[in-house]
Amino acid sequence: MSVNPRSDFYEPALLQRGIGIRFNGTEKTNVEEYCVSEGWIKVAAGASRDRHGNPLTIKIKGLVEPWFKS
Repeated sequence: MSVNPRSDFYEPALLQRGIGIRFNGTEKTNVEEYCVSEGWIKVAAGASRDRHGNPLTIKIKGLVEPWFKS
């Protein structure tokens, strides 16, 4: 799932419901995209931007646990 509307994995209905991500036992609030089956999250790399104005992301591997806030 992704928070970027240009992504193929963008699901606005699920994002409106509210999703929390626990990564390696710690709740993360800055996740741009995640995949449970492959075990990774993408987070913004500081304030860096690419040439299209999108945040640069870093892929981190580990245990991903999504949950609905409501």
